Amino acid sequence: ANDHVEHIRIVQETVAGKEITLTCNGRAGSVIYQKLGLNPQVDYRSSAIGIMNMTPPESAVIASDIAVKAEMFIWIADRFTGTLIITGEISDVMSAMTEVVDYFRDTLGYVVCKITKR
Repeated sequence: ANDHVEHIRIVQETVAGKEITLTCNGRAGSVIYQKLGLNPQVDYRSSAIGIMNMTPPESAVIASDIAVKAEMFIWIADRFTGTLIITGEISDVMSAMTEVVDYFRDTLGYVVCKITKR
């Protein structure tokens, strides 16, 4: 019998860059809110979830500060993965995400993507 077992090693790394790689704003049903650990008691007709991912990951701290000043509720601001998740009224989430993208592009010189809306 062959007792030798091969192991696969997966290495993930991010390239040191200044970019926002994902911006998405959309209405979601209660299942999505529950899976993300968000408040499932919101009015889904007028609420949205905004998700952003950026590098370097510490950029999420700056983005969360901008979102808080736009009076958004921050669910996740992870400085290790560069993920920011905000919730609120559809127009407020879109406005906050636009402010973040504009600031990162115009002031910090980041490469940014368009905000998608679904």
